Amino acid sequence: QVQLVESGGGLVQPGGSLRLSCAASGSIFIINTMGWYRQAPGKQRELVAAITSGGSTKYVESVKDRFTISRVNTAVYLQMNSLKPEDTAVYYCNLMSAFGLEYWGQGTHVTVSS
Repeated sequence: QVQLVESGGGLVQPGGSLRLSCAASGSIFIINTMGWYRQAPGKQRELVAAITSGGSTKYVESVKDRFTISRVNTAVYLQMNSLKPEDTAVYYCNLMSAFGLEYWGQGTHVTVSS
């Protein structure tokens, strides 16, 4: 069993910043990638950012230059700056193991509103 616990969501004004954290625990073997997805009301879940075991990163175009993903051991972080109302969503932590097993966190709400 692998558990992913997210924290750091909340309400922030446009232009503000938040830092999401995700801690993985349990029977973790080899991690392939860790990442953050988000799902806004009425929309499909989308990949926001991901980081491989080698440190390579990728971002959805809409957050490039505003969000930064980082990882320390079995924890992954998402620093979100210059937040916009369209960033409002539930953010989910994701872990993909080298064996192809995928795990999800419970989600943390991010609301960007004045």
